[in-house]
Amino acid sequence: MQRHGVRAESAHFVLYGGRIPDDDKSRLGVTVSRRVGIAVIRNRIKRRVREVYRLKLRAMLPDPTALVVIARNGAGDLSSDLINRELEAAAQIVATRSQAASSR
Repeated sequence: MQRHGVRAESAHFVLYGGRIPDDDKSRLGVTVSRRVGIAVIRNRIKRRVREVYRLKLRAMLPDPTALVVIARNGAGDLSSDLINRELEAAAQIVATRSQAASSR
């Protein structure tokens, strides 16, 4: 996915999006390293990312799209609202770039 998909960055997240051949489901992968914080913080970020994906991001992306979200340092200090805004903006970039790549 990282080689053939599209990439978008925000201040605290990196998103990779792409299509998996012969797959008809949208998927989400979340990575939060130990640098971001202790286990409680890392798990909170993962829960918030999954919730944003469930409520908003899945509908923004073309079906079927696999999305990988990587949290960067400082993501643990963000409120839910800021996480939502950053991920929505980055997902919009992924959606636009993936539609442009598929039309080529």
